[in-house]
Amino acid sequence: MQVVVSPSYVDGAIQAAASKSAMQRACAAALLKGGTTIIRNGGVSNDDKAALDIIQQLGAIVEEKQGHLLIKSKGVQPVSDTIHCGESGLSIRMFTPIAALANKEITITGEGSLKKRPMDFFEVVLPKLGVNIKSDNGKIPLQVQGPLQPQNITIDGSLSSQYLTGLLFAYAASNATDVSIHVENLASKPYVDLTMSFLKSFGLKVPANSNYQSFYFDDKPAPEILNVVEYSVEGDWSGAAFLLVAGAVAGSVTVNGLDADSTQADKAILDALKSTGAILRIEKNAINIQRAKLKSFQFDATDCPDLFPPLVAIAACCEGITTIKGVNRLTHKESNRALTLQEEFGKLNVRIELQNNLMLIDGGNGIKGANVHSHHDHRIAMACAVAGLVAEGDTTIDVAEAVNKSYPQFWEHLQQLQKAKASMDI
Repeated sequence: MQVVVSPSYVDGAIQAAASKSAMQRACAAALLKGGTTIIRNGGVSNDDKAALDIIQQLGAIVEEKQGHLLIKSKGVQPVSDTIHCGESGLSIRMFTPIAALANKEITITGEGSLKKRPMDFFEVVLPKLGVNIKSDNGKIPLQVQGPLQPQNITIDGSLSSQYLTGLLFAYAASNATDVSIHVENLASKPYVDLTMSFLKSFGLKVPANSNYQSFYFDDKPAPEILNVVEYSVEGDWSGAAFLLVAGAVAGSVTVNGLDADSTQADKAILDALKSTGAILRIEKNAINIQRAKLKSFQFDATDCPDLFPPLVAIAACCEGITTIKGVNRLTHKESNRALTLQEEFGKLNVRIELQNNLMLIDGGNGIKGANVHSHHDHRIAMACAVAGLVAEGDTTIDVAEAVNKSYPQFWEHLQQLQKAKASMDI
């Protein structure tokens, strides 16, 4: 699929898409707690669909009822010997320890870029928990057979916090007692906060968090099981970040359904936008942003690496050199995002320099429309689209359907915001 973005002024309000980070965790929590869960405002991205399919293969019953999802579960009781994670990194990292709670051998597969992502972590950690595991030279498919038995372990958290999320869910579901997960070099701490909030909200056992270095499950009984939980999926800050950047560079945009008190890591986009000089108005469950003369900024994206693409899009419009820290977190995404951003924005006349863990974007020199490629990466497609709003000439994006992974409504929402040919005067 090819999409052409013409220079445009943007104006309007959009309801934020459901957070896939929250939706997938809600699916895992619903499976593990048992009983009935009602999920409102459920996500419709490919990653969300993958999570729903996984919990059904692991024994949950999922029904769509009058605009919400009804999930019934008796815990992990697999009805299939295979779970398919699509292209979702969170799903495979979170559901692999959960699948290992069963004593049945389960094959875990995926597609696209997931086939290239390293899974060595599980081969190191899961055998320490009594789980047999096989892989294809550190890649999928994985075969795991439990049941997982919580033990005191130490893990490396530098690659992704999603591995810890899976272990926290698995330990909580197995009523782990007097054991700790020690973590070295944990990345993306806000996502761990999000996971902990789900453990609490769904009545699962919550460990004590000691400065993100140790998570201790005490010997107290597990909480009383909540037979029915109702949960409404909050708006997605990672997808909304692109709309907010669109408003900052090309007009005025209001994104409804965003919680300013959210534990989502990508809420940090607000800090970056403030640094640029964009005009922000933060209301209850809504963010409005208007364009202004933008200045370069410095930002540490180590804990929120998914913000790199929208940050590059706005940095391209900021006068001067913008510096973003956290490049080391970009290697094992849907593409190697540091190199992909450098390549595709280079086509748009935006020079990006990589210096070890830093990305330097030379902005304010004018964006020129070009033919770019998403590299099958949803966030690259959206970043190029936002840049195309203020380019000289049209920007053509190849493999634009990549947005379906996280934000299938993106092209529709962007079109709704586009009003007229852009004026670059501010």
